[in-house]
Amino acid sequence: MHALLTGPIFYLSLGVCIIGMIVRFYQYFNGLSWQLDRVAYKQWPARGFKGAIRSIYKWLIPYGTYGWRAQPVMTAAFFGFHIGAVFIPLFLVAHNVFLQEKLGISWFTISTPMADILTWIAVASLCLLILRRLVLPEVRILTDKKDWGILIMSMAPFVTGLLARYQVGDYSFWLNAHILTGEIVLFAIPFTKLSHVFLFFASRAQLGMDFGIKRGGVRGTKMAW
Repeated sequence: MHALLTGPIFYLSLGVCIIGMIVRFYQYFNGLSWQLDRVAYKQWPARGFKGAIRSIYKWLIPYGTYGWRAQPVMTAAFFGFHIGAVFIPLFLVAHNVFLQEKLGISWFTISTPMADILTWIAVASLCLLILRRLVLPEVRILTDKKDWGILIMSMAPFVTGLLARYQVGDYSFWLNAHILTGEIVLFAIPFTKLSHVFLFFASRAQLGMDFGIKRGGVRGTKMAW
């Protein structure tokens, strides 16, 4: 089972994720209306690029936008989870060894104690995000079964990873469960709201270009709409 999970299923899930997201990127940009979304971008490429970069990095900074500052607790939970979701899969020593063996990819690593801290923060942050969906009626009414499935799916690799890390019960079982749940996430990314891990950059860039050019970015100039 372990060999299957770390071999064919890993390569299959990674391939589905990469190819699926290439398709999603194409669909996103191909779906933009030429008249409404793109007509000004070609005329003002420098302003569009500046707006795109500004939009992305502002939203990547905790409390870097008005929207983040307006919801301080949610913002802390959001970044607490997403920082762990990025750094632990890519930079944990054990994961780095695995990626080096399977893909020939190697980069800097974070220490095991730091990974433990980030994992606990990620789990606690996700619990806060779940509590928010349960408590706030304006969020609860927008949450359906698919959203709950994504939340559970997102938490599973962290929980199983902790159980394997502290060797609670059968280590081999939790290790395989950790690998499997991680691969399920890879499979799901192109087909669910988890695609935002990549499409975030597309949507923020497009909105940044929109505000940098059309919505006041070039006031006082003749601009084709």
